[in-house]
Amino acid sequence: MAIPYNAPPYLEMKKVLLVANTDWYLYNFRLSFAQYLQGKGLSIGLVSPPGKYAQELASAGFHWIPWTVDRRSIAVWAEFFAWLKLVAIYRREKPDLVHHFTVKPVLYGSIATSLLHVPGTINSITGLGYLFLQNSKTARFLRMMTKMAYRRIFSRQGLAVIFENESDRSFFLNEALVSAEKSFLIQGVGVDTDYFLPTPEPDGQPAVVLPARLLWDKGVGVLVEAARLIRQRCDARIALVGEPDPGNPVSIDPEIIQRWVQEGSVEWWGWKSDMRQVYQDSTIVTLPSMGEGLPTALIEACASGRPIVTTDVPGCRDVVIDGVNGILVRPNDPEALAQGIITLLENPDLRTKMGKMGREIALKRFGNATIFEQNWQVYAKHLKLQ
Repeated sequence: MAIPYNAPPYLEMKKVLLVANTDWYLYNFRLSFAQYLQGKGLSIGLVSPPGKYAQELASAGFHWIPWTVDRRSIAVWAEFFAWLKLVAIYRREKPDLVHHFTVKPVLYGSIATSLLHVPGTINSITGLGYLFLQNSKTARFLRMMTKMAYRRIFSRQGLAVIFENESDRSFFLNEALVSAEKSFLIQGVGVDTDYFLPTPEPDGQPAVVLPARLLWDKGVGVLVEAARLIRQRCDARIALVGEPDPGNPVSIDPEIIQRWVQEGSVEWWGWKSDMRQVYQDSTIVTLPSMGEGLPTALIEACASGRPIVTTDVPGCRDVVIDGVNGILVRPNDPEALAQGIITLLENPDLRTKMGKMGREIALKRFGNATIFEQNWQVYAKHLKLQ
């Protein structure tokens, strides 16, 4: 049952639904944007599977609507029923525009909006993800089927596709999955540069932190191997900040993480609600990912004035300019990652210089005002407000 909130009746304004495969995603990455849209006079509904953030979304004053979908399931009947439930939500809510995030909402939601003739559909490709990063037989099969579905779905009128980096957009264009006129580049979800502020480095032992879901694709295992090399030359703490994600096929078993901690390779700080404090407690931020959309952790690190060591892959290299606000290294290369981190640990002046440049980049390119306005231009077009 949808949780009501005190707002003007839906029929008095344009209604927009934001749809994701977890309430965690909506709460952590789209809540500020939803508040921005409310300020524009839109009625906002948030659709996701139930979780520990659903009540937080409702408490923030939003109409939260539960949708049951299993992120890992590929069972045909289960997926068909998940789609039917989404159709029922759209039929009941009668939105003027729906914005989908992540693969299943994009696929199932776009079919539903087409069937019901919803006036506007926006799909955000938040990175290529597991299907395009892994090479197992299952991943290859699902990748082929997903590309066929994208090609068909994205051909309809009244639809826009937002990409977070140019590499992903070029891939979709080269594969003829979407046309150029329907594709838009908006780099990430934005960062509150008034909340994430630069602070002096903490005193004492330097801290290198990896803030991310604990997935193999995030390069967590690569950092653990690099940590063993770093300790041979530098005295530093290496910390994982985040939790495994059981809904993701490449989530790391907590027992493995505990084993790393017990052997002294890394510290595990767990999930932190106050990421601003995490960056204030860090000396260097690292994300040795295999591929991203546009990593929020890195733009938060930039806004916080922290130098970054990350991989030369889509998304990460869209935030970090090698030698300017951080260091880019080869993916899946513990030695290269270790050397990049050691370079910064041994050069405090370079850390300071890169941190200042990162702050400038965050202010210029990734601030909420910039990113939200770019999204609004796409919304206004599809809501026929311009």
